[in-house]
Amino acid sequence: MRLDDYIESLEPDEEAERRRLAKEKSYAITDHLEEFERNFERALSGDTLVGSTAPSIFVGRSNYPDIPIGVLSPVGDEAAAEEYVTDGEWYRQGYGIDDVLQRRTGLLNSNKRATVDSPSIASRLAPTVHDSWDGFVGVQREVAIADRPVDLEIGLDDKPDLGLEPGTDVATPRGPRANARNAELRENPHVPRPIKKTLEDDDWQAQGAMTYLYRRGFDVYEINSILSAGALGERDQRRLVPTRWSITAVDDTVGQFLRGRIRNEPSVDEVQVRVNEYMGNRYWIVLAPGSWEFELVEMKAPGSIWNPNPDDEVWLQSASEGYEGRTSYVEETAGAYYAARLGVLEYLESIGRQAKCLVLREVSDDYWAPVGVWQVRESVRNAFDGVPGEASDLALEDREALAGEYGEAETFHDAIAGLAPQLPISAARLRRKSELAAGLQSNLSAFSSTDG
Repeated sequence: MRLDDYIESLEPDEEAERRRLAKEKSYAITDHLEEFERNFERALSGDTLVGSTAPSIFVGRSNYPDIPIGVLSPVGDEAAAEEYVTDGEWYRQGYGIDDVLQRRTGLLNSNKRATVDSPSIASRLAPTVHDSWDGFVGVQREVAIADRPVDLEIGLDDKPDLGLEPGTDVATPRGPRANARNAELRENPHVPRPIKKTLEDDDWQAQGAMTYLYRRGFDVYEINSILSAGALGERDQRRLVPTRWSITAVDDTVGQFLRGRIRNEPSVDEVQVRVNEYMGNRYWIVLAPGSWEFELVEMKAPGSIWNPNPDDEVWLQSASEGYEGRTSYVEETAGAYYAARLGVLEYLESIGRQAKCLVLREVSDDYWAPVGVWQVRESVRNAFDGVPGEASDLALEDREALAGEYGEAETFHDAIAGLAPQLPISAARLRRKSELAAGLQSNLSAFSSTDG
């Protein structure tokens, strides 16, 4: 699927509403931005930010294909740079919305503009992204492929804009940003051997390189950063990829790989129900015997960030796929679909099973600012608490025994009937929206039962 198909547009009034809610809900963010400004003045030497340590990058999508690209570096907390990287550790540390916003407002996005296939918008005859290891594009790539934060010096053209970009349900919020004149490495970054291998192979398609890195133990967070920097794919096809698109592209590609791994595996032999809750989001995950099917249904409460009118009814969105997967991009649930699907497929692949799966996501009004699709991914992953990353050498029953506690039901219908009283919508409305629920062979009266 073309990367352009991943583009999603936000109406300006929606972005303004998220920004308003963020300011209204968290006064600590204003204090944190003031602290950032003081730290920035101390770190600046003339117009150069010295002693900067960049743990990650950002690639924007405005004015595509001439886009903003940046390196993200904490100001005043360089020794803890790794703590500012968006990954599963934020879930393990129990970060709340305030914690995420404070991490993001503590990162300076030093950015320049570049075309997606060459390092400078000034000349279309400049070296291609594939060949570029100098200048700002080259430095950004070094940051993306390194396995630890990179020490830099960054020349700035102006002071930071301290506005808070509220983010989306895919990408995390962004904090201060400044126009960069240049950036220089102060060390030789360490690049893992598998990443070097993908860089050196000019004929390796991006999808194959992504799955290779995943199989070598790199998480999707690391892979999407490398993809964003234009460091994956066939020589003439390498492009800078906006961060928002790369996140979903990697989740989708790895998900397709895992679906292929389970397509000939036996089915789970019982109906399992799991629940997890994080940052005002609650997830119910139902696995049932059968060939692979997947559906995500999102229920967004009035007054939540994606349904801000407190007088509206619960907003429903859904998307699904069958045994052969999807042939089109998910419009309604967008990046959340691919992130949730990845978490389920990782679990099934780890136990050597397939199943049909329904994920129900309730977004409450406690979710007052979007923090990025990572929280969907980690919430679903951790609903299967106890599954080790490497358990392929264990027997199936032993792997399943490691998966933690879950509820059981006699049938898929019984599982939905048991969950129905816990949901913010009626069972009948769920049936109208969910293909999996609508396909159950039952009558409406059964859904009202709280038995079995």
